[in-house]
Amino acid sequence: MSSIDESIVREYFEQNGYLVRQLRKYQVQSRKKTTDEEVDLLVYNPSYQPNSRKPDFMLFSSELAYIHKAVVVVKGWHTLRFTPSMLKSSPEIFRFLEKTVVKKVSDLFFDDTKGSAEGDEGKDSDLLKILVLPGLPTENPYREQSMQLLQEKGVDGIISFRSMLLDILAKIEINRNYQKSEILQVLRILKNYDLLGNPQMELFK
Repeated sequence: MSSIDESIVREYFEQNGYLVRQLRKYQVQSRKKTTDEEVDLLVYNPSYQPNSRKPDFMLFSSELAYIHKAVVVVKGWHTLRFTPSMLKSSPEIFRFLEKTVVKKVSDLFFDDTKGSAEGDEGKDSDLLKILVLPGLPTENPYREQSMQLLQEKGVDGIISFRSMLLDILAKIEINRNYQKSEILQVLRILKNYDLLGNPQMELFK
């Protein structure tokens, strides 16, 4: 996963009010990842309201209010669709769902259930496992089969790069200087010169 993919995801969550933690600054290539290296980002929603409903499986910005905390894995394979056959032949996609991984990263979150009757079990009860991917097949039954397979493996929600970029683009103001973010600054320049238009509602289909 390139740094640009992770940066896009980080900007998306931060623009929607989340606190984001990056677990490492390097990329693993020549060996098997350790437990904590399976996860790219930890995200925490400080505005989360307890007893909120569960978010939908397909996550858009309107669903983010219903997420308390999550582990996020980014698969920036932009030329691929996550078809059922590809998912079945790529077990590495699901390694972040292993119990040892979830237990390891859950210990990195602040325990805001301390003192409650739920104890350690309650600590992980609203920890979601989110997968960021380029997209799913557009036609059924492949789309439904892909979503079903992801859910059966233990994925709690998925976000597409398209929906993230549309959300980020819609919030960028051309008269604001985003000098602290290269991604936002580049998008702002492209938008200023009419190389990127404002997203239309039909693009969210």
